[in-house]
Amino acid sequence: MSDTPRITPQSWLLIATMGFVWGVSFLLIEVALRGTTPFWLAAARIGIGAVFTVSVWQWRGGALWLSPARAWRRLLVVAAFSTALPFMALSWGQQYVTSGFAGVSMAAVGLIVLPLAHAFLPAERMTLRRLAGFLIGFAGVGLLVGGDALATSGAPLERLGQLACIAAAGCYAVGSVTMRSLPPVDPVGLAALPLLFGSALVVPMAFVIEGPPPLPDRQTLLVLLVLGLVPTAAANLLRVVVVRSAGPVFMSLTGYQVPFWSVFLGILLLGEPFHISLLIALALILTGTALSQWGALRRLFARA
Repeated sequence: MSDTPRITPQSWLLIATMGFVWGVSFLLIEVALRGTTPFWLAAARIGIGAVFTVSVWQWRGGALWLSPARAWRRLLVVAAFSTALPFMALSWGQQYVTSGFAGVSMAAVGLIVLPLAHAFLPAERMTLRRLAGFLIGFAGVGLLVGGDALATSGAPLERLGQLACIAAAGCYAVGSVTMRSLPPVDPVGLAALPLLFGSALVVPMAFVIEGPPPLPDRQTLLVLLVLGLVPTAAANLLRVVVVRSAGPVFMSLTGYQVPFWSVFLGILLLGEPFHISLLIALALILTGTALSQWGALRRLFARA
């Protein structure tokens, strides 16, 4: 695999699709939490996604081509930080925050990726423009977590829920950068194995922390199936393709769409409240991300 990211029109189409799908997923998590517990929600989501993705992988022959021992260790890091840890953190956090907040917090992925990519990926070094974008966006993250006006759910553990959502964004950033550093590998296998390994971590933790799984009603079961098959399995396949070709910094542009869809659908379908501080935080985060991605955005408009 070349170290130089290859950004194509297909790359832009894929991140637009993933931005919408992942934006909808926060609404689905909010609905699913009415009928199940947070860790079993994460376990069901990742388990369903793993069954589907591994089936597709085996149907295609089950190839992987991952030979060095340290590459397998990195794959375990990808499994933990791209699936198990963020799924649990988001499911737990959304008990106490709105789906809109959870979606906006995902915009921080692009900011966290920047210093990580600078440290570990030679082709994606930090520049002065990217540094300025990082600082502007970091101010937005600070407002997102620290602003009293954002305490909109009224839950006593809302601040911890906010921190859990930001932690999930950090997990996704670590997973993306680690995935980019893996040697050449079959993309379907790379999408399947982290889900498989992640489910092996989440299911026992759900048993230990929450006991046996609750029996979901029909609506909850349907929502869990959609969560497992679409934003987990299908979107994860697309995510691997984008990260491995265009790079994790470009992949972080999904942060433009996810907050919009999560806030819009939360207000429209769940009747969630909206505060101006949320809008200001989102503007700062997206401005910082846009500044750091100015070259990629300019190429997009040049193709239009």
